[in-house]
Amino acid sequence: MDGSAIAQFVPLILIFAIMYFLLIRPQQKKMKAHTNMVKALRRGDQVVTQGGLIGKVVKVKEDNEIEVELSEGVKVRVVQSTIAQVLNKTEPANS
Repeated sequence: MDGSAIAQFVPLILIFAIMYFLLIRPQQKKMKAHTNMVKALRRGDQVVTQGGLIGKVVKVKEDNEIEVELSEGVKVRVVQSTIAQVLNKTEPANS
């Protein structure tokens, strides 16, 4: 009786393990990479927002937002987590 009860849970445990390695773990890696990308934003980077706007970072503010220049004289404030991609990364200045 005890062996059959454990045998019934083995497929459930295997399904959870497969779900973890195929879905949960890759999503966590993707989120971590996005967080690192957003933290590394600096002035001069060319970025794409989740809304599809392409612009250049003018200012990185402390309260989780950045200022992006879409065209000359057109600046918008954007929440950092809505940056989808960094197109051109600026090199840090040599001190």
